[in-house]
Amino acid sequence: METTLIFHHGFELPCFASFTLLRDEAGRAALRSYFEPYLELAREHGVGIVLDTPTWRASSDWGAQLGYSDEELALANRDGVALIAELRDDWAGEVSVVVSGCVGPRGDAYSPSEVMTDAEARQYHETQIRTLTEAGADVITGLTLAYAAEAVGIVRAAQATGMPVVVSFTVETDGRLPDGQPLRAAIEHVDAATDAAPAYFMVNCAHPAHFADVLGEDGPWLRRIRGLRANASKKSHAELDESDELDAGDPAELGGDYRALRDRLPELLVVGGCCGTDERHIGAICEALT
Repeated sequence: METTLIFHHGFELPCFASFTLLRDEAGRAALRSYFEPYLELAREHGVGIVLDTPTWRASSDWGAQLGYSDEELALANRDGVALIAELRDDWAGEVSVVVSGCVGPRGDAYSPSEVMTDAEARQYHETQIRTLTEAGADVITGLTLAYAAEAVGIVRAAQATGMPVVVSFTVETDGRLPDGQPLRAAIEHVDAATDAAPAYFMVNCAHPAHFADVLGEDGPWLRRIRGLRANASKKSHAELDESDELDAGDPAELGGDYRALRDRLPELLVVGGCCGTDERHIGAICEALT
């Protein structure tokens, strides 16, 4: 969402925070326009769609950095759910929409400077998760998580509200999390700590070339990965951070990469895109998989 809004539509998003667009009608219209091509693709291919609220940065530390009070931040989270709920209602009867309350990491998704314990992560994320739950989200999704303890905290906070929860990890070019933990170990850690509470796991914010080899391992952990949201670019996170231009990669090639990964992920149910992707990429992925 953020790379599309910045590079394709010219928006300035401080701290990469798309929730700031919820403040006025023009921003909300831009968000609706962003989502609509994906709804069209879902209708065209006869599939359902998971839409994330634009609240990836709408937690307390990021809100404070952007000058939001606690009350304003809570309103942004509620407005984010309301926006997706409106789209769901507008497309009722044509596309089945899941409203995903999106929760992002407390720190940098690529290199967190401060690592929390499980308990600290639960305390930090609980307010946002409770707000998203009370606003009517269907599921909580923790995106671009860089280490297992934060994922455990998010899962426990969602459990406290009775919400289903999805955990999505970021991996580097070696298929490991930014803190160096193997993807398999991170998934198994979260499942062991929470009695396998997550509905499923995803991988996002990395190109398939970065983690395909890791998925060649055997084990029941592979069945826990039911979602992929890959980057368009094969560049590393460090290279992407330093780039002034958007690397959109090759949509058709990305679709083929997803098709190849499907054989390794027997439970794959949810596919989409992360940095640099747009409706061209998602269209190619739909073509490849349906």
